[in-house]
Amino acid sequence: MVNNTHNNFNTYREIFNQPSLWREVYNNLLDEEKAIDAFLEPILDTPGLRIVLTGAGSSAFIGEAAQTIIQASTGKLCQPIATTDLVTHAKSLILKDCPTLVVSFARSGNSPESVEAVRLVNKYVADVKHLVITCNDEGALAKYCRKNPQNTYCVVLPEDANDKALAMTGSFTSMLLSSILIFGESPIQDYELQFQKMLKHADSLLSKAEKLREIAETPFQRAIFLGSGPLLGIARECHLKLQELTDGQVICKFDSFLGFRHGPRAVADENSIIVYLHSNDCHANKYEHDLIENISADVRNIPAILISTDKIIELTHPHQLDNLNHGNNSLYIVPFTLVGQLLGYFKALHYGLNPDNPSRTGAISRVVQGVKIYEES
Repeated sequence: MVNNTHNNFNTYREIFNQPSLWREVYNNLLDEEKAIDAFLEPILDTPGLRIVLTGAGSSAFIGEAAQTIIQASTGKLCQPIATTDLVTHAKSLILKDCPTLVVSFARSGNSPESVEAVRLVNKYVADVKHLVITCNDEGALAKYCRKNPQNTYCVVLPEDANDKALAMTGSFTSMLLSSILIFGESPIQDYELQFQKMLKHADSLLSKAEKLREIAETPFQRAIFLGSGPLLGIARECHLKLQELTDGQVICKFDSFLGFRHGPRAVADENSIIVYLHSNDCHANKYEHDLIENISADVRNIPAILISTDKIIELTHPHQLDNLNHGNNSLYIVPFTLVGQLLGYFKALHYGLNPDNPSRTGAISRVVQGVKIYEES
């Protein structure tokens, strides 16, 4: 645990409580598995099924991280589409004659876009079913499911998943974990070994919190998170965590390792820090290693953090935090999120901000305010 006198914030407790929360999520899903399967199995047998993963903000990034994993395990076309896109461009994003399973991720379930997205999909798709994964049993999406049991199923996560602080931490990782387990190729109990490895990885990263605090107190003004495949969605979530917890004082970007070469690399300088989220995919690793070595040789000595999954990589200016071997473990992506959470938390403290509510002007809030829903013309 970190030697820090500022650990009475909800954000701190919610970050460090995640391994315990994940165990509760895992056990609850084991208990609910038969009911979930009874709902999903006939849907997943539907020819030509399209799975849409949706949410707003961090909840949308869950779909981006889980998309390739769910598509591989189900063999169905799976697409992440944010509710914020569905609300503005429903007609061009929704396929009327394509049977669709909409998976909605929502911490509160009360975001105006989340509710409107469900309404629009119901309006435009002839054959649609809804799986809601939420942290709030009293939210609008959970209530919608109770009123429409014939084509919906709602997975309500443990109370501790409903973060009290502004930033999504345990809610994000718990919904991500749930989606991977629910759509897994095997029964949930068969994931126990993978789950234990995931917890070991999380404990290892949390034990490095003091190191991350020291890094957060260095004078970087920009941060770039890089990830490949499902870790690209995690990189996006990490970039948002650090940016929102510092009230925008640290400007953040995210990209894939290969994509970063094509222009975005221009943002990286000696006032930046690059966070490498190292894949467990041997093929992707080759491209990742090339970029890491190339940037390590940059004469500007750009600081970097490396979270590796298999081995130590020699860098000129590294902060290597982990090198656990995960093998073929679809759950391994979940703990990577901790890096963005911890950097954001400690950087907020460094700037004298309240991590539970870092927005000094109220520009951002726990549940988005001020969104007016318009009728389509």
